[in-house]
Amino acid sequence: MRNHILLYINQQRIEARDNHAFMSLSDFIRLHLRQTGTKVVCAEGDCGSCTVLLGRIVDKQIRYEPVCSCIQYLYQLDGTHVINVEGLTYDAELNPVQQSMVACQGAQCGYCTPGFVVAMHQLFEDGQSRNEAAVKRALTGNLCRCTGYDPILKAARETDMSKMRRIAELFPIEKISSELSAAANDPVQINYAGKTFFKPTVISDACRFRAGHPDCTLITGGTDIGVQVNKGIRQITAVMNLHGVSQRSIEIKNDYLLAGAGATLTELFRACEEYFPEFANLLDIFGSPLIRNAGTLAGNLANGSPIGDTLPPLFVMNAEIELTGINGSRWVNINSFYVGYRKTIMGEDELITAIKIPLPKPDEIVKFYKVSRRRDLDISTFAAAIFLRLSGKLIHEIRIALGGVGPVVLRLSKTESALTNQLFTEDAMLEASNLALSEITPITDVRGSANYRNRLAANTLLRFYHDITGQPSNGNGHPKSPPDHGDNGRDSSSFILQASSLISNPHPTPPPEYKGREGEGDGRDGHSSSSNIQRSALSSNPPSEQKESE
Repeated sequence: MRNHILLYINQQRIEARDNHAFMSLSDFIRLHLRQTGTKVVCAEGDCGSCTVLLGRIVDKQIRYEPVCSCIQYLYQLDGTHVINVEGLTYDAELNPVQQSMVACQGAQCGYCTPGFVVAMHQLFEDGQSRNEAAVKRALTGNLCRCTGYDPILKAARETDMSKMRRIAELFPIEKISSELSAAANDPVQINYAGKTFFKPTVISDACRFRAGHPDCTLITGGTDIGVQVNKGIRQITAVMNLHGVSQRSIEIKNDYLLAGAGATLTELFRACEEYFPEFANLLDIFGSPLIRNAGTLAGNLANGSPIGDTLPPLFVMNAEIELTGINGSRWVNINSFYVGYRKTIMGEDELITAIKIPLPKPDEIVKFYKVSRRRDLDISTFAAAIFLRLSGKLIHEIRIALGGVGPVVLRLSKTESALTNQLFTEDAMLEASNLALSEITPITDVRGSANYRNRLAANTLLRFYHDITGQPSNGNGHPKSPPDHGDNGRDSSSFILQASSLISNPHPTPPPEYKGREGEGDGRDGHSSSSNIQRSALSSNPPSEQKESE
């Protein structure tokens, strides 16, 4: 068994031993290799100043994706090739992206510039220009605090594509691919100064290690754990890298999507664009490309946050999670997976190895909603998912899951039962909104007050009704015939792209008011004073109680 991390940085062979194996990639590049072009500003993966290209062997090729090096640790990177901004020079000269940034005055203080250059170089690697929307999308995770984005976007437009070189030309794969392939299949264990690192390549070894180290940190993408370590919230004593045992494959079966535990959110997004567009819309505003290129769906599920973006959709789709332990595998419905705040039914030896997501049928409608203070790169204040199947004008089946309103994502079973076999009307959804408030226990925190979350929960059902009756598609790639309740002529198909607003007014005229829970009790008994709640209160600019929580 190997006792060091083997990786390449700008095609330089690196054997990281002892304390180096427990360093962040950005620190190792800057402090050990003395390559200081890569900057560290936030150390949280939020600003992109530390962007590098991370290459892994996939189908006998090296696939590169931009990631944040500040939250990637060397123990995650065995068998990889990393390229930083120093590696993107062309014969000791500026590359075309850098030249354009200089010509267009796209840099001022310069801290963010290397990250922009790396991300844009990867975007333009094929020598093809991109429209402004594609550039903005690719650079979502790269922030500039002083120059302003217009010069940077101009630099992207004016980059000389004819002079762009592919990464394979700068770093021929033949020189490193065989060793990286071999390294990816080697188990590694490092013990240093009371810390233990293990990279298994056989699932049974991984299960046994976890059973013997119940407090070990499991890591694949590390987009949350890296932040916690950087900020001193988590101390690493035992850590297991699951890259060697996690499948990255995504398969489309007859009626479901099967994702291996190692599949990144970017890979899931690409599959869902064709087979589950509504989920793809949500994934498109999950973190940033830099986060999605590293983070995994399995990691999001294991993290268990009640405001995790992917959880409410998977709840209403009755997704299943494969758990593998020493004695074999079992499948668990996600609705039974969580037993408390960040607590699951996983045994001490078990790992998530796959996720099965049923795909919507032509007669099934699903909608996902996310409310956050920013559209991009922000954590949810509130999230919702609704599944609907109609029989004529009757609700044959409805599933409702809300995030950010309790210690776990909540299925509203009472509300679902009350709506089943009812006419799909605005009045029915309005009445259900009041019942929904009795099933949730939101709290007040820095992202929003309990009252604000109550208002969002109530009004989401009304929003859903108006979305469904006002658009010609079910949002999942299937045409639909909406129930005969009239068509107000609105196209709400882009609602998820307006994630921080949901809507401010679904009605053409001011609506009546209704009574709802204020939600300012202790959140346990479900009783509190009532207040008037506008049916149109689905704004990202919350009322005064929202400001009080800042």
